[in-house]
Amino acid sequence: MDLKHAGPGPAPEPVVALAGNPNTGKSTIFNGLTGLKQHTGNWPGKTVTQTKGRYRHRNRTINLVDLPGTYSLLAGSPEEQVARDFICFGAPSVTIVVVDAGCLERHLNLVLQVMEITPKTILCVNLIDEAEKRNIRIDYKKLQSLLGIPVVPTAAREKKGLDNLKNTVDDLVAGKIKPFPRLPVYEEPLEQALQALGKSLQRFYGGHLNPRWLALRLLDGDPALRAQLKEALRENPKAGIPGTEQEELIAAFLQEAAAYRRKLGPGLRDRVVRSLYWRAEEIVAAVVRKPPGKVADWNDRIDNIVTSRLYSYPIILLLLGFIFWLTIAGANYPSELLARLLFGLEGKLAAAGQSLGVPAWLDGLLVKGVYRSLAWVVSVMLPPMAIFFPLFTFLEDLGFLPRVAFNLDKFFKKAGAHGKQSLTMCMGFGCNAVGVTACRIIDSARERLIAILTNNFVPCNGRFPTLFIMASFFSVVLLGRKNSLLASSLVLLVILAGVGATLLCSLLLSKTILRGIPSTFTLELPGYRWPKVGTLLIRSILDRTLFVLGRAVTIAAPAGGLVWLLANIQSGDGSLLTQMAGWLQGFGNLLGMDGYIILAFILGLPANEIVLPILVMGYLSGSYLLEPESVEAFHALFLANGWTWLTALNVMLFSLLHFPCGTTLLTIRKETLSWKWTFLSVLLPTAAGITLCFLITQVARFFRLV
Repeated sequence: MDLKHAGPGPAPEPVVALAGNPNTGKSTIFNGLTGLKQHTGNWPGKTVTQTKGRYRHRNRTINLVDLPGTYSLLAGSPEEQVARDFICFGAPSVTIVVVDAGCLERHLNLVLQVMEITPKTILCVNLIDEAEKRNIRIDYKKLQSLLGIPVVPTAAREKKGLDNLKNTVDDLVAGKIKPFPRLPVYEEPLEQALQALGKSLQRFYGGHLNPRWLALRLLDGDPALRAQLKEALRENPKAGIPGTEQEELIAAFLQEAAAYRRKLGPGLRDRVVRSLYWRAEEIVAAVVRKPPGKVADWNDRIDNIVTSRLYSYPIILLLLGFIFWLTIAGANYPSELLARLLFGLEGKLAAAGQSLGVPAWLDGLLVKGVYRSLAWVVSVMLPPMAIFFPLFTFLEDLGFLPRVAFNLDKFFKKAGAHGKQSLTMCMGFGCNAVGVTACRIIDSARERLIAILTNNFVPCNGRFPTLFIMASFFSVVLLGRKNSLLASSLVLLVILAGVGATLLCSLLLSKTILRGIPSTFTLELPGYRWPKVGTLLIRSILDRTLFVLGRAVTIAAPAGGLVWLLANIQSGDGSLLTQMAGWLQGFGNLLGMDGYIILAFILGLPANEIVLPILVMGYLSGSYLLEPESVEAFHALFLANGWTWLTALNVMLFSLLHFPCGTTLLTIRKETLSWKWTFLSVLLPTAAGITLCFLITQVARFFRLV
């Protein structure tokens, strides 16, 4: 192999960058090396920020940085720029580039670009188990010889090859291996320009940054490079350039690059990319052996059905409908048991407080305020979440979500938005704040902003329990009994309404304040991967069910105490809570709801999970006396407060279409750096929700349906 061995040269606390195309198992490798539990998902573009971890090997501590997945270092989107800047200017001791063994030719493009920046590169060929199942054979020794860098095959999900990867990282850090990358050779005029410009850069950046790569980026006309060149001069004391002369020097470099660019003619970037792909094609032809001809594997056969025009949408609807039905039907009995258990303890806690001489007001605050709201949250939210999240995570890990995004891509293009918005929308089903952050995968600032402003139109984790309870109540009112099929169908319709609202609002924005032509993009569909049941259950329960429940409990406890205080502080003819609800009664009536419901949504701004607990606490503080020992008792509570099928429907719609929670709002402010856009993210869904509820209510009343 073309790797020379040298003497040891240990560096304390080395930093290792983990780069790669989206959906190559990068995060799985990160978890396998560090022992951390970063969420891994079977769809492209999941990692949009740097994730840091550490591991110890051979008495050396390694700091590992998982960079956002990127197809190229040409820095079109924010996550690509994050990856490029860290590899180039972050000076990692080693950069591991993870590729999919089944897509080696396409992924080598990134490997070749990283090699141009730093010779200390390791190629990690992951997913070798899947490649072997498809009869793909790779000559790793020959691949290492052709690239001139270490090559390590792995199957990260099976923990295969990770020890070898650790050993290779340590050898490279210690100087036991010295790579000599065989860089791609470009057309002769470009090579001459690179050599000439590289000589000018060598004096000031040599040893600190790669002059050849800097020359290539200057010739490409990268607009973000000027500030980084200046920063690199400041950090390189060997350059010896005073601050006053740095701008002049950089301007001279830019002028020299512009002159060469004019000589080279238009389409330079395309020619560079073409050369990279030609080199990748040559390498793969020499090291990869595949079965002759195009053999359609089971992934292709399934995709022919799942992504077809005829079957794709019915399959999506049936799968989601089945999940909702199973969640609603399966959660009934556990919810009832939990409610009886937890609410049965309420009397015992009150009695214990009295025996200890606890003041009546404090006993009421803690038991009927804090504990009752917590009991309601746990009994009503835990069972459906414990069913829904494992099922949703199963579809996620299986690779179903990218297929949903693929099928929705054409609709987003027609709405003037970017096709990747379909991915960020799917991420919003887990958490809208995560969905907003994921919008970084969209290159265009205009299209990224559209995706951010509309992400809240799909329900997140915290809103699903509300939808399930309301749908169940709707079936009780309409049919006189619970009907899981009707309830799940209603939830599915509400989800579709959210997708429709996302598309309509995207179209409105793209035709008004955010006009532009939608960009094209290629969505790489990952292979179907059967999830590991144990890992799936642990992650869905710990990372989602208990996380959402813990957040709800943390916020519901003080919220329950606050509502109890408002309900028991008298002012005039009633409590403060009654008066506040009374002020909102007229507005709520126009929307087919009441003042308590509107107040619950307002007080639930910190988290969507606490809207229903606040509402129930408000009703229980009124004249209707109820000891809520079962889910049916809550249905009775709603009926006693004048609810109809229209009320339940409007609560579902307003839960879908109202202002984002506090966490999402802070995320939007952070991503947009603008209070104007943050305010618009509040205005758009809230105005849509008010308008829709008002219209439905007036139509229902006009035709005397309620």
